[in-house]
Amino acid sequence: MFGKVLERLDKILTFFEEWTLFISVIVALIALFVNVVLRYGFNYSLAWSEELVREVIIYTTFIGCSAAVKNRSMIKIDASVQLLPKLKMPLTYFSNFVIMIFAVMMIYYGALMVEMQHRTQQTTIIMEIPYVVLYSILPLMGTMMLIRAIQVVYQDIVEQRSAAKAE
Repeated sequence: MFGKVLERLDKILTFFEEWTLFISVIVALIALFVNVVLRYGFNYSLAWSEELVREVIIYTTFIGCSAAVKNRSMIKIDASVQLLPKLKMPLTYFSNFVIMIFAVMMIYYGALMVEMQHRTQQTTIIMEIPYVVLYSILPLMGTMMLIRAIQVVYQDIVEQRSAAKAE
């Protein structure tokens, strides 16, 4: 039952990650390309394109955190695992536990930041995007990372049990 729920969540999150990252990067590339053509071809520059690219970079970085947890490509030091292979699983669980703590902190403090931006009604300078929209990526990313970390731990437990049964 729990595995099926995680599998369904994986499909939903993968779809969301892939398409939002694809669309946002394409929009930023088009805006940047148009700005370069206008700047060098017509000596005219779009101010909003640079702001858009900056916001897309921030967005893709945060959404990419969730994808990195899913693909197990977070930055880690594996020298201790190479020296003591028996520590691989405990260190993997510890690493995933730390990711979960970070995700919960992002949810909590991100929600506080969203609430503060909602109260102050601030917007970006050029495009006038409300900061509440931009800061809402923090709790979203935390939630996605938490779900991904739970999925990874569940997969590790299932693999460990199946390996134990095979022996």
